[in-house]
Amino acid sequence: MSIVEEILRSIESLPEEDYVRLREWFSERDWEKWDRQIKTDSESGKLDFLAGEADDEKVKGKLKEL
Repeated sequence: MSIVEEILRSIESLPEEDYVRLREWFSERDWEKWDRQIKTDSESGKLDFLAGEADDEKVKGKLKEL
């Protein structure tokens, strides 16, 4: 049995409260990873096209106020 299979079996046997804590922990880690990726992409210029698209929409009068 692989380590992942062992972990999955352990997760399935967790009490609800512990399962919720684990799920929240995973979610937080995913958001942190996403934030780091967005920062890296932004600093490298990969997201510059978004500003151009927003400018185009603004000129067309299609940009919605937040």
